[in-house]
Formats: sequence, C-alpha cells, structure tokens
Amino acid sequence: MFLPNSRYAAVQLTTVALRGGGAATVVRVRRLPVVAGEPTVVVGNDRLDIMAERRYSDATKFWHVADANSELEVDRLVETADRVIEVPRQ
Repeated sequence: MFLPNSRYAAVQLTTVALRGGGAATVVRVRRLPVVAGEPTVVVGNDRLDIMAERRYSDATKFWHVADANSELEVDRLVETADRVIEVPRQ
C-alpha cells in the first residue's frame, strides 16, 4: 500500500466500521521516535524536500525532518527564513 521508504510502510493497518454500515482500512496512529537532530537554519525559500535532498540526497525523506520537529503544520517549519529547526543526521 505504501512505498518502502514511506513513513507509513511499517505502520499497522486496521479496519474500522463506518456509520453507513461500510468499512474502511486506515493507518493506525504511529508514535514518533525521539530523533537526534542538528539545529539547522532555514535559508531563503527552503522547503523540507530541498533540505532532505541536501542532507540525505533523497528529497522523499522530507518526513524525517518533519518528524524531528513538533510543528503541527509542517509547512510552517520553513515559513520564516532564519528559523532554526532540527534536521536528523540519519
């Protein structure tokens, strides 16, 4: 269902009953691991995928950066230039 490098690849799926009598398969809420990161300054028009490409040579790992920070809306992480966010070393 998910690509192997997806943050959801190893997350358990479950089926829930819908009000209308049907069922839906959903992803269970995953616990975020505590990740060691390096404080990194957001530069200019940075986006998480650009930062991931610089750090990991893989833009699809943007979610590693998102998970290392506590912002609920990930786009806000890079909304302000000069903001310092955590970027995992992995």
